[in-house]
Amino acid sequence: MTTTTPPRRRRRAPTRIERAAGKAAALQKPRVILAGLLLLALTSVMLLDGYLRAEVGGDQRVRDGASASEVPDTILDGGPIITFRGGQATTVSVPAKTIALTFDDGPNPTYTPDVLKILDQYDVPATFFLVGSMVSRYPDIVEDMVEQGNEVGVHTFTHVDLSYQSEARIRREMTQTQLALAGAAGITTTLFRAPYSSKTDAVDNYSWPVYKELGADGYTSVFVDTDSDDWKKPGVSKIVEWATPSGTSGASVLMHDAGGDREQTVEALPVYIKKMKAKGYTFTTVSGVIEAQNASRRQSSGTAGPEQGATGEQLPGVPNGQRGARGSATSRLQAAHREATGATLYEGKALVGAVAVAEWTVPTLSVGLAVVGVAVMGRFGMMLILARRHYRQRNKRRFSWGPPVTRPVSVIVPAYNEKECIANTLKSLARSTHPIEIIVVDDGSTDGTSEIARSAADSLGMANVRVIRQENAGKPAALNNGVRSASHDIVVMMDGDTVFEADTVRQLVQPFADPEVGAVAGNAKVGNRDTVIGAWQHIEYVMGFNLDRRMYDLLRCMPTIPGAIGAFRREAVLEVGGMSEDTLAEDTDITIAIHRAGRRVVYQEHARAWTEAPGSLKQLWSQRYRWSYGTMQALWKHRKSLTDKGPSGRFGRVGMPLVVVFQIVTPVFAPLIDVFTVYSMIFIDLKAALLAWCAVLGIQLVCAAYAFRLDGEKYRFLLMMPLQQLAYRQMMYLVLIHSCITALTGGRLRWQKLKRTGEVGTPAGVG
Repeated sequence: MTTTTPPRRRRRAPTRIERAAGKAAALQKPRVILAGLLLLALTSVMLLDGYLRAEVGGDQRVRDGASASEVPDTILDGGPIITFRGGQATTVSVPAKTIALTFDDGPNPTYTPDVLKILDQYDVPATFFLVGSMVSRYPDIVEDMVEQGNEVGVHTFTHVDLSYQSEARIRREMTQTQLALAGAAGITTTLFRAPYSSKTDAVDNYSWPVYKELGADGYTSVFVDTDSDDWKKPGVSKIVEWATPSGTSGASVLMHDAGGDREQTVEALPVYIKKMKAKGYTFTTVSGVIEAQNASRRQSSGTAGPEQGATGEQLPGVPNGQRGARGSATSRLQAAHREATGATLYEGKALVGAVAVAEWTVPTLSVGLAVVGVAVMGRFGMMLILARRHYRQRNKRRFSWGPPVTRPVSVIVPAYNEKECIANTLKSLARSTHPIEIIVVDDGSTDGTSEIARSAADSLGMANVRVIRQENAGKPAALNNGVRSASHDIVVMMDGDTVFEADTVRQLVQPFADPEVGAVAGNAKVGNRDTVIGAWQHIEYVMGFNLDRRMYDLLRCMPTIPGAIGAFRREAVLEVGGMSEDTLAEDTDITIAIHRAGRRVVYQEHARAWTEAPGSLKQLWSQRYRWSYGTMQALWKHRKSLTDKGPSGRFGRVGMPLVVVFQIVTPVFAPLIDVFTVYSMIFIDLKAALLAWCAVLGIQLVCAAYAFRLDGEKYRFLLMMPLQQLAYRQMMYLVLIHSCITALTGGRLRWQKLKRTGEVGTPAGVG
């Protein structure tokens, strides 16, 4: 054993990269928060979209047949309009030969514009009772409706029967609809029609308190005299017949411009208008009916006063004489309308804006997630097929890389504060069945790692160990130092916390019998799998890494040689400039560089190394963040591989797209899939959503079980997989999102040291 110690030098000033590293470290928490806020924002958008579609907070209950003992007879037997002037409930009837044409449940992007076009063509005003969620989704239609001179009223926000709702829910339904109207058309309204209402004689003991409460808030409740029952789709002639009042009676007529297929309503509307005009009827709005009654009362009492609104108060901006017929009702500010100002206007515009975002985001995400789901399932299928082919090909008795590789190789062990593990690492190498020299590069350790390494080598009688000490410069620098110091043409790289089986090095170097091979990836195993984190990472290593590597090997586009176990031709490493400090994932970086140099990278599943999984969630986050961010850096650094030609361009043509799609893009979308799943379970169809989730889990279990079979692992660890999907996977998603944000905002971290226990040794019975 020999030891090389560099001369002591003055501590150098931090480089630009190191200063950037410090800044990046300082940004860790803000970026985690930003990642969480991004996911929260997307979740909020989905909930808003669900609320608009009444999937969240929807209530389909409709009350029918309740007693009306508490409702005054004057209301039950009165006209279709109930006002609460001065706190006294009174009804208003529609004058003879007058039609107050009303439409419910809109706006609808298909039918409402057709209805508006017909009304404009025949110069007929109408009153539209709008559902707030629809207003917020189609604000342009409402704006056109109001500009055309029609009147609007509130029909709640989610079309619920208010008699079942709490006082808070009632106020929320009204307020949200008013905000939607403010954002869409810059107005609010005093008119209200309850969903599922009909004539005043249907008011009961449950709904009457609601009308009184809303009346106290200044609302005028509107019912019907004649119902077209167009929702039944009985045909044009029946709709016209049912909407026609008897004799010369005036009527509040109900039709629908939304809530289903309204083609028959659109066809019946011009027929109805022409029929009623031929009978001498005029058309007006609900406010027109109220104003007509007010004018009649003033005339009867011989008094005249200012123009009164739907609830009797003075309405600024409404000229005298403007009522009834559409020709004189072209003002934007109808009698029941109020101009939205101040906070109401801005909150309304914010609501409409948020809904616009949700309307665009949720469908886009749905399509994107569908594409991602198909791609992921396709990848699972491809992995199973290619992994099986790889296994059968490499385990044939006649399979050979070429003449056995028996010449000595150099094993490089970069170490930074590895006092807990370095002795076990050297002990495992001492059992190697292949001739090796061992180079331990101590990267400025402060815990006596080099002394422990020398002591372990002496106690094991290992004369083939060299310990090189250097000032702390990072893992890539330590590896490069080892490569320069290596005596042999093949170098094996391993981590200072990793242990090899006795036959690992021999198995790992056999592919170098093929002169095309420039590097070999080994099979990393989790040693401390008896912990929860260890078990989760064990599943990930076997399924996510080793099954992947079989596929990438056959496709000749291996993206990463793991730092825990990999072998390289020394000349190949030197040819690409050694281990680069440009990225945090030096292993991925050099693997891609070797591909681009025209050399082949393969996977040797029989060469096993045992490593220690992080002991805490914090350490796990740190490890995976470094991997994820480093991979992104490496891919960006080698982005020009996409245009490489010939055999050296295979990684750019095949490997780069696969890694970007399946290691970055699809995992970023994965949290949204889970959010959609939970959303569906709670608000849509629990059974169907749960079945879909179990189906996906089943497919993953099949893949994992097959991977365990190929690697000869015990299936009992798969019992942890459902919990892994619920907890561990979510953390990995957040790490990846965190890495994406870091990549977008810039920054770099240096080699991070995880706390190790040194509990991983060569498994019993192995080697």
